[in-house]
Amino acid sequence: MKLNNFTSLDPEEQKRGIKGLVGASALDRKVWNEFRGSADTVEESEALWELRVDKEFAPQPAREPAPFLGVTEATAARKIRLGQRYFRRVVLANFNHRCALTGISQPDLLTASHISPWSEDAPNRVEVANGLCLNRLHDAAFDRKLITFDDELRLVVGRRIREALTSGALADGFLSYEGKRLAEPVRRPLSLELVRNHRKAFMDAGN
Repeated sequence: MKLNNFTSLDPEEQKRGIKGLVGASALDRKVWNEFRGSADTVEESEALWELRVDKEFAPQPAREPAPFLGVTEATAARKIRLGQRYFRRVVLANFNHRCALTGISQPDLLTASHISPWSEDAPNRVEVANGLCLNRLHDAAFDRKLITFDDELRLVVGRRIREALTSGALADGFLSYEGKRLAEPVRRPLSLELVRNHRKAFMDAGN
């Protein structure tokens, strides 16, 4: 019932005709607005999810690993991507935990791909509409603007990679899917505007 209270506050669900429950409280609204407006809150929620859900159902190691004998500490300054785990979880769920292009369902081979890059588009960093579930091969090609998708969300293979593909498994991995349409998201549609921006960057890269 609490989740259905939050559903009633979600404009994307309302667009789909899903109203949720009508008893959302002032606290429900406060929680919803805080979660949607703060990357820190998103990251904190993911840490709690990992602690209470992921670890509970994680497979246990078959045996004790060998002792680590190397250096165990170092000092480094680096940026971390808050909300990355949240983005992966919701994007994979949006495509039923399958690659939207090939149908691969092995979790270790799936990536939540940003249509508009994380480094260039802060407002859309954790937006589901900015996410594609792709396998690692096609994710790498998509990220490097070697492939893109048209307005019907069909695969377009770029000239730069096409020239390197002659025969064999790599060629099959791209050319056999050329023109194939992405699977339909189960909850949130992709942003066609962001797809078009990616396609423009693809063309600007020499394709």
